[in-house]
Amino acid sequence: MPDTVIENPILNRPFREPSRHWRFGDTGITNEVVEGRRPSSYFMPIPASKVRGKQLQLETQWTRDRIEENVRINRIRERVTAWRSLGWPGVTPTSRRLLEYWTDEQRERPLFFCQIEALETAIYLTECATKQGDAWSRNELQQLADEQNPGLYRTAFKMATGSGKTVVMAMLIAWHTLNKQANPRDARFSDAFLVVTPGITIRDRLRVLLPESPDNYYQARDIVSSAELTRLGQARIVITNFHSLQLREAQVASKTTKELLTRGKESPFVETHDQMVRRVSRILGSKRQIVVLNDEAHHCYLHRSASEDEALRTRITMSSAAF
Repeated sequence: MPDTVIENPILNRPFREPSRHWRFGDTGITNEVVEGRRPSSYFMPIPASKVRGKQLQLETQWTRDRIEENVRINRIRERVTAWRSLGWPGVTPTSRRLLEYWTDEQRERPLFFCQIEALETAIYLTECATKQGDAWSRNELQQLADEQNPGLYRTAFKMATGSGKTVVMAMLIAWHTLNKQANPRDARFSDAFLVVTPGITIRDRLRVLLPESPDNYYQARDIVSSAELTRLGQARIVITNFHSLQLREAQVASKTTKELLTRGKESPFVETHDQMVRRVSRILGSKRQIVVLNDEAHHCYLHRSASEDEALRTRITMSSAAF
């Protein structure tokens, strides 16, 4: 691939929707500017042809990449853009107040466009897609979620490093909590959150999601007004690292005793999935609608359990909505 020199790679401001992008050619990125936002896409690796001979030996160690469009993402993005241009019709009064607050041109600390668009997408899918004739978007996401984790509806935001995903999590918590307080019977929203991180370092860093924290993001990043910050204090938020979800010993016994009593059977010395869930979410009390925020999600996952029924019960107990 030939080298392409781009002296100033930044084409767009972070506070506005991208309006230009660099064109990708057959051999990679070029220095040609294309008007318009780049469609969402990904690179599909294609193995190079195997050839013999010393002259072409190095070529067999490389792969060529082919760009594939994320059709579903681009369709949803188009619908959200059209909905935004109409002034967010169909949202709750609380959601409208937040959207107007986040997009206020007079803000001293403006939010990134990608952060606002992430929330607009979540709001659209939750509150407005069906009303706007786009039930297909929710249905397709539900189908994809059921194929991987039956009974647990999940959506994901894939954001570039430095784009402020912690702020997005704070915005999600504010949107859910304030809507739940405005209408406690609305099952679309929750005021209970389980934030899962890949390690204790990030866990401690995410204490900014606690409204009572002195350096909380709701105030520091101006996510909500001072009056609404007090109301956010009523939310129940648990921040834990992924390792706390591992099953722990429930009883103490010698190694020999464990081997004799667990031979070919489930171990009575290890807590069950239900016991683990109760331990991790103890602070959430009897809340049944729990939003699970899986930070750095590509680091936090479990392989499918041998017992699908038990795994399904666990996932439903932990969360009726997840991001």
